[in-house]
Amino acid sequence: MCPKEEEEAQEEQEEFKDPKTAIDEKCAETAHCAHARKELEECTQRVEGNPDTKETCAQELFDFWHCVDHCAANQLFAKLK
Repeated sequence: MCPKEEEEAQEEQEEFKDPKTAIDEKCAETAHCAHARKELEECTQRVEGNPDTKETCAQELFDFWHCVDHCAANQLFAKLK
């Protein structure tokens, strides 16, 4: 690649914004995902407050992202070209 092509490719990458990121952020704040978000936040506080715990909050994290993905799915596929 010549320097000009490299510069153009880099500019294209900088301009691209993944629509999934914005959709995920909106979905994470919806009432639909509020319960899962609350459970994750409570678990995180428990774990951070007790360094001797073996709890990982993995299930709460999976539940939260499942909710976000479920919310985002319809919106995301509508944006595909």
